[in-house]
Amino acid sequence: MTMRARLFPWYALAAAVVAADQVTKAWVLAVLRLGEGMVLTPFFNLVLVFNRGAAFSFLASAEGWQRWFFVVLALVISVGIVIAMRKAAANRWLLAALALVLGGALGNVIDRLIYGAVVDFLDFHAAGWHWPAFNLADSAICVGIVLLLWQEFKHKDSRHG
Repeated sequence: MTMRARLFPWYALAAAVVAADQVTKAWVLAVLRLGEGMVLTPFFNLVLVFNRGAAFSFLASAEGWQRWFFVVLALVISVGIVIAMRKAAANRWLLAALALVLGGALGNVIDRLIYGAVVDFLDFHAAGWHWPAFNLADSAICVGIVLLLWQEFKHKDSRHG
């Protein structure tokens, strides 16, 4: 089996993440106005916000240069992920992790290119405290990173005992 054929399911997973992310963002953009919220449960709302920064709005108040910085950074990381996927073609968990991070990164790059910011809308809260709003791409990145860390610790344990 060729490398392309072995990696196809993982590229398809990344594409599915991008598609799901973009469909949910399009729906939220169609239903909510900027800053508007929709209460769904006592601990979860939908709220439309645009994040011009990175995680937790890091650099959101910068003067605009961060848009292109984060686009280039995400694209460079995406190339690195594709290279890493080719090297890890036998490790399904590692490939799943990398595919999730790749899909999430590209989903957010699309937003930055189209809107100049990332569309966030998932708002979890408890006791008056709100987690910063996020989206499906962010969720995929977080799950992928957890899987990467799990793989690293699992691999480390197998080397040391």
